[in-house]
Amino acid sequence: MKPLSPTDQLFLWLEKRQQPMHVGGLQLFSFPEDAPDDYVARLADQLREHTLVTPPFNQRLDYRFGQPVWVEDEHLDLEHHFRFEALPTPGRIRELLTFISAEHSHLMDRERPMWEVHLIEGLGERQFALYTKVHHSLVDGVSAMRMVTRTLSEDPEQRGMPPIWALPPRVRSESGEGASLWRSVGHLLGESGKQLGTIPTVARELLRTVNEARKDPAYHSIFHAPRSVLNQRITGSRRFAAQSFCLKRIKAVCQAYGTTVNDVVTAMCATALRGYLMNQEALPAKPLIAMVPVSLRRDDSSGGNQVGVILANLHTDEPDPAERLVKIHQGMQEAKERYAHMSPEEIINYTALTLAPAAFHLLTGMAPNWQTFNVVISNVPGPGETRYWNGAKMEGMYPVSIAMDRLALNMTLTSYNDQVEFGLIGCRRTLPSLQRMLDYLDEGLAELEAAAGL
Repeated sequence: MKPLSPTDQLFLWLEKRQQPMHVGGLQLFSFPEDAPDDYVARLADQLREHTLVTPPFNQRLDYRFGQPVWVEDEHLDLEHHFRFEALPTPGRIRELLTFISAEHSHLMDRERPMWEVHLIEGLGERQFALYTKVHHSLVDGVSAMRMVTRTLSEDPEQRGMPPIWALPPRVRSESGEGASLWRSVGHLLGESGKQLGTIPTVARELLRTVNEARKDPAYHSIFHAPRSVLNQRITGSRRFAAQSFCLKRIKAVCQAYGTTVNDVVTAMCATALRGYLMNQEALPAKPLIAMVPVSLRRDDSSGGNQVGVILANLHTDEPDPAERLVKIHQGMQEAKERYAHMSPEEIINYTALTLAPAAFHLLTGMAPNWQTFNVVISNVPGPGETRYWNGAKMEGMYPVSIAMDRLALNMTLTSYNDQVEFGLIGCRRTLPSLQRMLDYLDEGLAELEAAAGL
């Protein structure tokens, strides 16, 4: 039995019919060279043999004294969680994305472990797909990416690799639940001291930010994102769109303008949003604001990655794509410089305070004047080399994230090998013809290349 953390409980509390709180991923594979035509059916039979389900996939939700806990499901039905399915003809990427859109709209059964794996055949050119979805209270995006990566190999000859639900558990350094309880208490007390110590720095930086907002219109817009069609109440129906872009093209633009990959993909998203909303005659006069999680690791630090949240002005009111990229880069640099003099605890508390009005509005809808941001643009790093699963080459991996009331669009991307993989999830009714945004992403990159003479 394992109690849910407050954050994990929040994902359960937020879930409604129109707001499923699971994350997912789509992987596209090519058959091994020597594979027979019924390769995927044989693979399905092999996967069904992995009946020993390991944590967290053997855990279901239960309650003790009114509090949610994870307990082992002693009656786990693998046929419910693993499904072998075929696309309707002609089996194009269009049919695959339609399938993912429908499946990602469905709530998960809380009486069972909250995960599903769909093995999908029927794609042309000797390809197949794997769609996995897991409730956000069970894993986060980074953990999910690590588990997916563990199922893959750099060796195309390796076979007998387990599916994600049968991965061998990692060895933990902790011993004994009683000892863990006391360690948790000690950790909590230690962290409380750290949190109290952040108050002077956080207060100073927050005051400086507010003062800048009073003087600088660009800063001011960060705290008052414009109202847009992106920030309406949504339905439970989803549309998923995905596309790969060559990382070399993006890095060439980075070199031309002296920016980062994150700056360029953010500018591509800004151009796509501008084009899509203009086509809908719904582009606000003021620039859209994005919530962008970014890595803030310092080269000389001994710790792991540090992650902060930046409220990025997308400058969607700027018609020139090159100027838009430069302004986005400048805004990102200013935010990173603000964080450079802060500890991880100070960054967390500063972020929490600046996002508090937005969180209140998202949860209640009672503060429409505090629309702090319009869209989420997230980048989750993936494997840097070609990977294989039981000899099948992975051609692409696309994140499938969460849309919420008043955040009808989520733009998540990941890197894989020499590609950047975009996965867009949105409310089907609020954002009609969402797939057109893929064309606008392509146009955004092409415009930057043309402006740089590439």
